[in-house]
Parts: sequence; structure tokens; C-alpha cells
Amino acid sequence: MSKLIEHLIRPEIQSLGAYQVPDAAGLIKLDAMENPYTWPEGLRREWLEALQAVHLNRYPDPRGDELRATLRASMGIPDAMGLLLGNGSDELIQMLALAVARPGCRMLSLDPGFVMYRMIALFAGMEYVGVPLRAEDFSLDLPALLAAMAREQPAIVFIAYPNNPTGNLFDADAVVRIIEAAPGLIVLDEAYAPFTDRSFLPRLGDWPNLLVMRTLSKMGLAGLRLGYLAGPTEVLTEIDKLRLPYNIDVLTQVSAIFALRHREVLDEQTQRIRAERSRLFTELSGLDGVRPYPSETNFILLQVPAGRADELFESLKRSGVLVKNLDGTQLLLEGCLRVTVGRPEENDTFLAALESAL
Repeated sequence: MSKLIEHLIRPEIQSLGAYQVPDAAGLIKLDAMENPYTWPEGLRREWLEALQAVHLNRYPDPRGDELRATLRASMGIPDAMGLLLGNGSDELIQMLALAVARPGCRMLSLDPGFVMYRMIALFAGMEYVGVPLRAEDFSLDLPALLAAMAREQPAIVFIAYPNNPTGNLFDADAVVRIIEAAPGLIVLDEAYAPFTDRSFLPRLGDWPNLLVMRTLSKMGLAGLRLGYLAGPTEVLTEIDKLRLPYNIDVLTQVSAIFALRHREVLDEQTQRIRAERSRLFTELSGLDGVRPYPSETNFILLQVPAGRADELFESLKRSGVLVKNLDGTQLLLEGCLRVTVGRPEENDTFLAALESAL
């Protein structure tokens, strides 16, 4: 069997480890940037009634026309722009990479950044170019980024806005410079748009190469795995050719339409998370040896005393709290943990456990 694998599977795939999701059973789950709130009971009953009308023996709407119309109205997507649905942002990233992946072409992004950019570039046979952020505050090194684009001529550039895993929002004027200098497509990944007041969605159409990608996961619909990509129709028509048939299942379509028609519930939850983010940041700032980084997302990146990240991660886990240990996983993340903003009582438990461990 090993000879068969060596013969058939690309060496770069053999060298990879599969994406790992830790077991969170019995733990306060603050590792995956999820909305910690469920729906009110009355709303859940209405949703289940809507699902009763679904015919599981039939394929879903292949283009999701009703869902796309609902998204346009709810999110303010410009009418002149195309809209493409994906089974989470990951599928959209993969479609984009496959669409431009000619021999020798490159994908460019920022380090540290969303790990799936690098992984999907490898899946598609592309070379990944990572441009380091500034070590002191994870801000953009604009001269270095512009120089890298001029040198590498990437077919596609991904910029998370705000950035994951650092949580910060890059300067909008600098982003405009990047869009105007990009030799190919530029995708602004606005996965965390609910937690900031900045967006390039209203500016779609100002540049022919700009696409904006979002997800409903962070709004409280992570279980649906629904992402969307907006941009010039001519570009999305080509990307759509790589979409697998019926990629958005019927339960996701019906559930997302229902949720967006009750968006006030999701928005209220988002405001609670934003308020808790401010409190959590203040509390973390008061802990000796801990440096939290300002965040425009629903998580906070924090640097802990040198050499203690693994120890503190395990101590938190023993106390019943699961966070993300990023120590050494990417450039500039030495000694870093990432905590999702949970409900107030979950955040209190986390803070007490971290203070005790310190």
C-alpha cells in the first residue's frame, strides 16, 4: 500500500497533516470563533415548522436564487454585482484558486493569516507567497507588500479584513493601494464583518479586480456552512464554472433564508458579543505578563509569558476551557493563544482560570 501511495499521491500532499478539530466535549468552547448564543425557543419552533415543508427527496435549487435574493436585500450587496454561494468560505477559496491556477502562478497573502489560503494554494498546485505583517502590532508593511506583488505577480491576492488570527483591521487607504496595484484578482475576506464598522462591500464595482467574500458562520450560523462571494458579474460567471452541482443543500437554503428574515435576533447577539469583547480585552489587559491585541472580530489574540503557552493552554483545558493554542503555528505567533468571545459567564470562567494558571 505504501508504494501505491508514493506512486499516486503528490509528495506535497503526503507531507501534509489533515486539518484537526479538537474534541470539545464537556468544555467551554472558546476556540473556533463561533457565536455562543442559540436562538430563542419561539424562533426555534418557527424554524422547525419551516423545515417541515422541505422535500428531501428533491435536489435543492441549484443556484439558490431565493437565498441569493435574500442575501442581497439583507447585506446590501450592490444590484449590479454578481453573487456566488459556497459551502463555507473554504469552498469559495478553492474555486477561486482552481480558476486561476496555471502552471507557475502564485497566490499571495499575509502572514500570519487564515491558514486555508496557504493550504488551498497547495491543493491547487499554486505557489503561496506570504508577506509578513509588522511584528510589533501586526499592521500592514505596505512597502513590503507592494514590492512582493510587483516581484511575484500573483494571480490572486487574499486579504482578510479584519485579519484572522490577529483580529486587527488594516488601514483602508492602504488596502486601496493594494487593490490598485494588484496585477490579478484581489479578494477581501470579510468573514468578521459583523464585528467591525468597516467594509468594502459598498465599493464593489470601483475596481474591476475586487471581490468581497463573506460567511454567515460568525453571525451565528456556523452549522450551515454558507459563504458568499460578490463582485463583477463577468468574473463570477467564470468562477461559477468550478462550482459543484447543488453545492448548497436544501436545509441550508431554507434555514439561511429564515434566519436572515429574523436578522434582528442575530444583530442583537452580535452587539452583545462586541460589548463582551471590550470587557474581555480590558480584563486581559490587567493580567501581569499578558498582552491582548486590539480586535475588530469576535476573538482576541493574546501573548502570554515566554515559554508558557503550552502550559497555560493545558491548564485552561483542565479547568474546562478550550482556547486555540497558536504558539509556533505561524510566523510571529510565538507565545500566542486565541480566545473566542463567549457569553459573560463563559468569559468569567476563562479569566479566572487564566489568572489562576498564571
